[in-house]
Amino acid sequence: MKDKDFVRVKEAAEILEVCPNTVRAWGAEGKLREYRHPLNNYRLFKRKELEQVIRRLERSAGKSA
Repeated sequence: MKDKDFVRVKEAAEILEVCPNTVRAWGAEGKLREYRHPLNNYRLFKRKELEQVIRRLERSAGKSA
């Protein structure tokens, strides 16, 4: 598990341009895949997976425009 590959809730929220509670809710609902830090049990998200979510949202926004 490389630190640069994973981000915590706050940074994930900044990347997705939503509030941290939204990121937590999406993780709980299974909309985002959550990982847990092995020592402190913090929620972690893969940076690449977040970037994929952004690309999907941009594509779907382009189709509806």
